[in-house]
Amino acid sequence: MVIRRELEEQARNAFIRKGGKPRNEFPHYMTLEACCWIKEWYIEGCEINIRLDEFNEDSISFTYGDLFPTMRYEDGKFYRKQVYTKKEIMELVGKLGLPQEWNKDGTLGPERYVEVQIWDEDIISKYLKKRSIIIGGA
Repeated sequence: MVIRRELEEQARNAFIRKGGKPRNEFPHYMTLEACCWIKEWYIEGCEINIRLDEFNEDSISFTYGDLFPTMRYEDGKFYRKQVYTKKEIMELVGKLGLPQEWNKDGTLGPERYVEVQIWDEDIISKYLKKRSIIIGGA
């Protein structure tokens, strides 16, 4: 957890430098588009679909891959240790595609999806109130 908190602080600070205005100290995590691999982690995996333009751009950041390996993995890829704005990630996805499409089985590296860091409760709280979400199973 110590390492995770350090990485979250790095991501938060990088986002602020790009004009982000996070309200939370730590983010909520989602993926950009569906990721079947993650749904397989759970007995009854499901999705919550929220339109990207529902979020204020200054309340969401992105990493090309999960925050943990993206910020720590050393392989020289230009998107390592980077936090992106909405505009920047859409340009990057336009060039590289979504990892959940080109790396479905994980054999091409640690990136399996584009992660969204949500730094504010406003939008997701509306969705979470509407349904009961099971995070894990027995």
